[in-house]
Amino acid sequence: MSTGQVSDDIGAAALMGSLPKAGWLLGDRGHDADSFRETLKDKGIKVCIPGRTSRKKAVKYDKRRYKRRNRIEIMFGRLKDWRRVSTRYDRCPETFFPAILLAATVLFWL
Repeated sequence: MSTGQVSDDIGAAALMGSLPKAGWLLGDRGHDADSFRETLKDKGIKVCIPGRTSRKKAVKYDKRRYKRRNRIEIMFGRLKDWRRVSTRYDRCPETFFPAILLAATVLFWL
């Protein structure tokens, strides 16, 4: 969990040490940074992140794989249907994370 005004790059960099083994990483344009791409490449993870519109040199990415990212977005949208999660009543991570787990468990079984 990060503060509200932290960029995606800083949050992603903080999680790089605990990143599990993965073949691919799907991300949106907010994660488009050369340093982030290089770190993932060093870990042996293929990157599927479209380049920002302001990028001078176009970046290649798997468009078909990126299209399937909407499943992740739908999952987060369903989690935000839970009022406790969307308004973040619980301010400390020790109580907010279990609320997310409970919501995800119920959504999985429905």
